[in-house]
Amino acid sequence: MITLQELLDSRDRRARRQGELLSQFPGRALLCLTVQLPGPEKRNALSLCVARAGVEAVEKLFNPVFKETNDLETGFEGFYIVDGQPLEVKKAAAELEDTHPLGRLMDLDVIGPEGPVGRADIGLPERRCLLCDKPARYCIRAGSHTHEELMAKIKQLVSSYE
Repeated sequence: MITLQELLDSRDRRARRQGELLSQFPGRALLCLTVQLPGPEKRNALSLCVARAGVEAVEKLFNPVFKETNDLETGFEGFYIVDGQPLEVKKAAAELEDTHPLGRLMDLDVIGPEGPVGRADIGLPERRCLLCDKPARYCIRAGSHTHEELMAKIKQLVSSYE
């Protein structure tokens, strides 16, 4: 279990690392893989299964020129420097999120020299909730679903994949 402060500190460290990598590899796109898992437990058998599947899929699809993965108590994170225009990389990443059996549990952020590239930048709607058809951010803010409901769905997705 992690605290909110540990999660926030981890995000700050990840943002700093992203900046370092963008400086080291100018003109290239950075893809950052994290696992979406609700609640204070960010590292467990479920998250590690999603992380392994994400690493395999990302490395196969993008053939990165640089990779770094970190298995942390605050959650898995993978950094990949890839060739290609950030918009094209985001299109491929969004397709992976939308089509991979565990893609809904992966967060594939793309950052280019001009900054982050979002789904709206490539003409896609925001991601949907795991349990209903509403935008995920709406359900998260409203607390529309219980932690137990979300974890049951995640366990179902992972067990179907394994």
